Amino acid sequence: MLALVIPATSARGNPAGDVTSTSPAGTGAAVRFEADYEYDADSAAIAREQVGATDDPLAPLPVRRELEFHQSSHRVTPRAELGVYRDLWVSFAAPIVLAQSSELDLAGGVDRTAASTFLDGILPATGFDARNPMTPLTGNAVFHSVTRSGVPELRAGVGYAPMNQARDDTKPTWKLGADLHLAIGRVMRFDAVEPGRETGVSTGVHELRLWTSIDRRLRYFEGWFEASYQLPIYLRSTSLYQNPGFGATHVDPAQTAAVRFGVEAYLMDDPAADRHITAELGSQIALHFQGRGYSEMWEAFALAGDRHTAGPLVLDADPVTPGAQPLSYPGVSNLENYLDTSARLAVRARFGARLSFAAFAQLAFRTDHVISFAEAGVDLPTCPTGAPRCETEDNSIVSSGTAEVNPLYAKRIDLVGHRYRAEDSRGYVVGLEAHLAF
Repeated sequence: MLALVIPATSARGNPAGDVTSTSPAGTGAAVRFEADYEYDADSAAIAREQVGATDDPLAPLPVRRELEFHQSSHRVTPRAELGVYRDLWVSFAAPIVLAQSSELDLAGGVDRTAASTFLDGILPATGFDARNPMTPLTGNAVFHSVTRSGVPELRAGVGYAPMNQARDDTKPTWKLGADLHLAIGRVMRFDAVEPGRETGVSTGVHELRLWTSIDRRLRYFEGWFEASYQLPIYLRSTSLYQNPGFGATHVDPAQTAAVRFGVEAYLMDDPAADRHITAELGSQIALHFQGRGYSEMWEAFALAGDRHTAGPLVLDADPVTPGAQPLSYPGVSNLENYLDTSARLAVRARFGARLSFAAFAQLAFRTDHVISFAEAGVDLPTCPTGAPRCETEDNSIVSSGTAEVNPLYAKRIDLVGHRYRAEDSRGYVVGLEAHLAF
């Protein structure tokens, strides 16, 4: 992280204890420019339910691991903060994805001629290389994405510190804030015919993040805690989260609640020379609520659902009109609730009032969860013929050819016994930070 800082208060180690503000005398504004670099690597085992794999009707539904998912990305995020009043500031950030790519490999002991993913046509037996679609993939590799890059969103926020330990050392630093994430970049889509045309990294979803943090330094230790909630507030017309109507349910992007906490130890502290070396150990627990999202299989689903190639996941856009009105499967699917937990270690060194460096590493683990389970639709109440949002038949099922049907329901991956799961999901992040202040 590269930062240019005009400090209004004495420098602190943990960002939860830093407050960007006008100077105590109110004669100037504190401005902070930052940028950080991160390398992120994720992996998961992709399993699928195997209906008919057992003759015991009371036995648990068998699940077989068929694929392994791997993804890596490089990201730089510049950020700026401007103090506008006493302990009140505005912030701006623009994450930049330098390169992001993913691949799917065969799980151990899996034969592509017998695995259900290939038998059902979700992936071709020759695999699919989006970098060179005409060349079959050999070995264990069965899918490789294009390399994506760009700016997924712009972030604008406001923060306020009702308490600031730098002004009153009898109180902790307490901050409140709200960030608006504007999805301005090209939407992350998949084109089975010309995959090189789609290299966007944005979800196309504008989101609001509300947060609060508290930080307290006690001599050689500094503890901190942060809680946040992030929710979608607007969908761009190009996003993959469009509601097709009829019996579609749970079509919105998932919301997220998270808590972060940790402690920072001052290994060397020389206030007179403004020299500090600290080590921070922190953790995060994030709950991703049920909703549609980009899963580890989203590009494979989009490949199998492209209406131009008549894949097995092509949808019917209008279930009440006779015949099929082909609709490409968007790729995003219904994701089950899951927890994302991580542990982080950071070492920071500050030498004088102007220069500091840091390095960090983070390990993350996600709970196992289903990644394809859209509902078949909704059973409407019985009512007279012609009444809106009701059916003439008295039954408790989703009747085909009616407005009860969910156009986003793909029986081949959403029906119990055919659903996909992400298991043993984990990842790590490493990065470097540098601060220049004056």
